[in-house]
Amino acid sequence: MTASTPPDVTGSSPALQTEDPQAGRVPIRRVFVSVFDKSGLEELAAAFKASGVAVASTGGTRTALQSFGLEVEDVSEITGFPEVLGGRVKTLHPKIFAGLLARRDRRDDAEVLAEHGIELFDAVIVSLYPFERAAADPAMPDAEAIELIDIGGPSLLRAAAKNHAFTAVISSDQQYAALVNAVAAGGFTFAQRRQLAADAIAHTAAYDTMIASWMAKQIAGEAEASPLPARLSFDLEQRMSLRYGENPHQAAAFYAPAGTSGGIAGLRQLSGKELSYNNLADLDAAVRLAGLVGDPTAIVVKHMNPCGAAAAESVAAALDAAMKADPTSAFGSIVAVNHHFDEAAAELLLTPGLFVEVIAAPSFDPKAVELLTTKPTWRANVRLVEIPAGDAWAATAGLELRSVAGGLLAQRPDCEPDDPASWKLATSVPVPPDQAAAVEFAFTMVRRLSSNAIAVCNGTSLVGAGIGQTSRVDAVRHALEKAGDRADGGVLASDAFFPFPDSIALAKAAGIAAIVQPGGSKRDPEVIAAAEEAGIPMVMTGRRHFRH
Repeated sequence: MTASTPPDVTGSSPALQTEDPQAGRVPIRRVFVSVFDKSGLEELAAAFKASGVAVASTGGTRTALQSFGLEVEDVSEITGFPEVLGGRVKTLHPKIFAGLLARRDRRDDAEVLAEHGIELFDAVIVSLYPFERAAADPAMPDAEAIELIDIGGPSLLRAAAKNHAFTAVISSDQQYAALVNAVAAGGFTFAQRRQLAADAIAHTAAYDTMIASWMAKQIAGEAEASPLPARLSFDLEQRMSLRYGENPHQAAAFYAPAGTSGGIAGLRQLSGKELSYNNLADLDAAVRLAGLVGDPTAIVVKHMNPCGAAAAESVAAALDAAMKADPTSAFGSIVAVNHHFDEAAAELLLTPGLFVEVIAAPSFDPKAVELLTTKPTWRANVRLVEIPAGDAWAATAGLELRSVAGGLLAQRPDCEPDDPASWKLATSVPVPPDQAAAVEFAFTMVRRLSSNAIAVCNGTSLVGAGIGQTSRVDAVRHALEKAGDRADGGVLASDAFFPFPDSIALAKAAGIAAIVQPGGSKRDPEVIAAAEEAGIPMVMTGRRHFRH
C-alpha cells in the first residue's frame, strides 16, 4: 500500500508508524504544491515525474506543473468543492489539512483518515502572496494590498510545520534542491524536517509581522494625532556579522527589519575592509545630519558627534572646510556628504596627513573611487559606502528605536527640517543680513550634537562644538575654546534654552555676532536682557532639539 492509499485500520495498517518518528526518513510519495512564485517548478516537476511522486495542486500552480509534463490532481477533485470567492477559498478543507496533520503513529488518526477517505501528504511546498509589494509601495490602494494577504498559504505551512514529525514543509525555492535530493534518498531525516519546520514558522512569523506593520502604519496615518502603536512587531534579520561591538569583548551584529532598503540598512559598500559596530553608529550620525541640509554639505563625525561640518557651492569646497574645522579630530573620522562624491572631492582627501575610515555618499564618481582606492597610503583601509535615498523609517513604523535594559524606547524621529520663517527675533538688535544663513546653519548643526550642546559656526562652517556637558555654560566654554579665534564674528547655537545669562557673557567675550536658541526658560527675559546689553542679536526658534 502506498501513502496515497487510505489506510486499512482493520488489521495491521501499513499507515501506522509504530517506530519512533525521529528514528528515520519519511518517504516522499505524495506532495501538495501551492506557490505564487513559479521559479524552479520545472526542476521539481522533473524530479517528481522521475520518482513517481503524486502531486496535488491549485489552479495557477497546477497549470504550470502540467506544462512541464507532470500529472497533477486538482484540489477541487480532492475536496469535492470548487474554488470560491475568486480563489480566496480553495485549500482550507479537512481533506487537505487532515492529510497534512495526521499523526502516523496514532491509530485513532488513521481511523479518521479511513472513515473519511482522506489521503496523506508527505510534504507541502508553498510560496506566499508577495505582501512585501504592499509594504514597499505606499501608493498601493488598500484594497489591492489586502488581496496580497495570503490566508491558505501560511495555514498550509503551519500545519506541515506542526506535524514535522511526519510531514516535510518547503517554504522557499532555495530549499528545492534539498527536496529533490530527499525524494531520491527516501525522504528527509527528522532533523532535516525539524529544521524545515523552524524555517517555515520563522517565514510565516515574518510575513505576519510585515502585515501587522503595514496595518499599524495605515491606522497611524488615519489617526488625527498619529498615536504610537500599542504593539510593535518587527522581523529583524541579520544583515552584517561584526567582529565585535563597541569593545573587543562584546559580540555584535547588525540587524534590520526584513525588506528594509533605506538608511544604513540599505548601504552598499564599494571598497575597503568590513565595517565595525562603531563605524555604523558614526555613519548613522553623519548621514542623518548631512540629510538636513539642501546645499552641498560635508559632515565629519567622531564618536557620533560632528567635529567638522560645512555647506558650500560644491562637495569639494564643503569637504575642505569641514576637514579644516578640527583637523586633529578629523583624523580617522567618518565622512558623509549629501551630494554626488566627485573627483574633485577625492583629490582633496589625497592631501598628505589626512586619513578617514569611511566615506559615505548617495553616489560616487568612478574616477573618485579609483583615486581613493589606489592613491593614498590608507587606500586599503578606507570604506566607500553608498547610502540610498528613501524613507529610512518606513520599516520601523516611522519610529526611532533605542534599546534599554529589558525593552525599547520609541519616538518619532527628529528628522524634519526647521522652518526659519517661524523663528522670532527676541532682541531689538537685528540679525545682520549676511548672518542669516549662518544662523540657520548653526541651528541645524546643533540639533545632532549630544546634549547639552552648543555649536559655533563661522558662516556655514562648524568651527566649535560643546557636547555632552552636564551644564550648558560648560558646553559654551568648550565650544568657544574649540573655535578659538574663529568664534569672532560667528554664530552660537544652543539645542535648548539658556537657564542663566552667564553664557551670554562668554559669547560676548569671544566676539559672537548672533545667538540662536529655542527659548522656553522662565529666565528668558534675563537672558534676552543680557543679549541686549551685549549688543548681540538673539533668535528664538520655539523648538528644542535636545539629544541624549
